Amino acid sequence: MLLQATTTRAQKVTTTFFARTFTRNLATNTPVVPRITERRENEIGPGGRGSDAGLKVAIFGASGLLGRYVCTHLGTNGYLTYIGNRGDDLEMRFLKPMFELGRSRFVFYSPRDRDSMAEVIADADLVINATGKYYETKHLVEKKGFPFFDYATNYSFQETNVDIPRTIAELCTELQVDNLIHISSINANPDSKCVWTKTKYQGEMAVREAYPWATIVRPSQLFGHEDRLLNWFANVAQRLPAVPLIDGGHALTQPVYAVNVADAIQKIIDDPEKFEGRTVDCFGPQDYSYKELAEFVYDITGQTPNVVDAPKDVAKMAAKGLNLMGTPMMTPDLVELWSEDFIPTMTQEEYDAQPVKDKIFTLKDLGIDAVPIEKIAFNYLHRFREGGHFSIAKGYH
Repeated sequence: MLLQATTTRAQKVTTTFFARTFTRNLATNTPVVPRITERRENEIGPGGRGSDAGLKVAIFGASGLLGRYVCTHLGTNGYLTYIGNRGDDLEMRFLKPMFELGRSRFVFYSPRDRDSMAEVIADADLVINATGKYYETKHLVEKKGFPFFDYATNYSFQETNVDIPRTIAELCTELQVDNLIHISSINANPDSKCVWTKTKYQGEMAVREAYPWATIVRPSQLFGHEDRLLNWFANVAQRLPAVPLIDGGHALTQPVYAVNVADAIQKIIDDPEKFEGRTVDCFGPQDYSYKELAEFVYDITGQTPNVVDAPKDVAKMAAKGLNLMGTPMMTPDLVELWSEDFIPTMTQEEYDAQPVKDKIFTLKDLGIDAVPIEKIAFNYLHRFREGGHFSIAKGYH
């Protein structure tokens, strides 16, 4: 009787397991994270989080909007990852659950200390530079006379976008790193009036000079849960008396989902030799004016802010005051950025028609379908609704 009962129980468990597995397979989409299909020389395991992908990756800028999604892919695919950390260890602890135990190493470094940056890279096979800042960081310094203190620039755009990438590229050459992925911007332009845009271009040139076979990834403006694009409109509506649209908000932008860019970087990591010395442009499926983005955001949040047409010169004067904030909502350089189009230099058809030899890759070439903002934005903008997203549903109050 005991044997029969045990057999019956085992059959039920087996039946339940297969039923659940079959149902889950029907309900689950194909994972967006690329799987390693060809085993590398040092790879151990079936592939995935608990495996060893046989590749060591060092990443700078891991805590940023894009860097955290790249780390998610690295951990999911079993890469041993060296993560550069400029601050307290607790500032980066949210990245730790992305990796299996022992598959991540956090290394303190200073961007002005070349030796500490070399310690981050160590024996890595591939390095990712995702550092960047939309404003020049500041700190207080003493001065004679009232008010006895002043702001001084800590890290300038020149240092963040040019000098640090150049140092990383030079170290990759010296340490004989196999591959380097540098994150730039799709609107990098030496003739731009925006210092951020201009230094992004200079950073590309510096990396190419120091490490000619680097892969340059150039995304347009990123959107996602932690973005400073769609969230910016909602935050400003809450905190400022008016929402400025620079020169009427007629400049165009073609935002791309941050996860799509991370997917593209993972594809490059899977086959880095294919992308050596190449450029990958990442942009969304549609362009919008900033005025259209504002209307889109406020349609979701239900906010009714005072949206004003701000001439660029007037907006720059107001931005000088806001620039004194620790994390400024607007800076004079951001005003310049928002007054220019932030879109790719070619249409998708023109990208497709390029000769293969010097082709600039896009998300389409990597097999990635760009996600439109309409599918994602509500997930993180509804929190700005007064009363939450249940306030307009009957039966909750």
